[in-house]
Amino acid sequence: MDPHESFRAQLEALRDSGIRIDRHGQFWHNGQTVAHQGLRQALFTWLDRMPPPDGRYILRLDDIRYAFIDVEDTPLVANTLRLQTRGNVCEAWLSLSDGTEERLEPQALAIDDQGTMRVGVRQGKLQARLSTAAASALAVYLEGTNGIWTLTLPGQAPIRLGS
Repeated sequence: MDPHESFRAQLEALRDSGIRIDRHGQFWHNGQTVAHQGLRQALFTWLDRMPPPDGRYILRLDDIRYAFIDVEDTPLVANTLRLQTRGNVCEAWLSLSDGTEERLEPQALAIDDQGTMRVGVRQGKLQARLSTAAASALAVYLEGTNGIWTLTLPGQAPIRLGS
């Protein structure tokens, strides 16, 4: 084996963190949840994704220092949704499992064949699955025909969702 190839293989093995995120957005390590709030917040801060075509989820400190993590569904969960009206504009805001809030970008929202809603967050780098509560709050503004979904927020024109 080429020495450079051997080094890359060793580095790849070292980058396997053993950390995973379950379907509910909870961090796990060695079979136990990561309970320390400060560590959880740091992990959420470092959460990133390798660029295509790799696309694996990572915890990134910088361009050189990162570790791979396993993600059961999406790395983030949108736990709640709230509507906010400013003048004539109604916006939907998502409260994410990392403690942040992001405005829902309808074009980044997709609904799969099972009805699960996922949306791009953090400028499209990561995905968040809408919890049952958030999806239920949004469902009253959705209309679907033949797999094509539109979102019509109060006072807004219908917006076709991403696929």
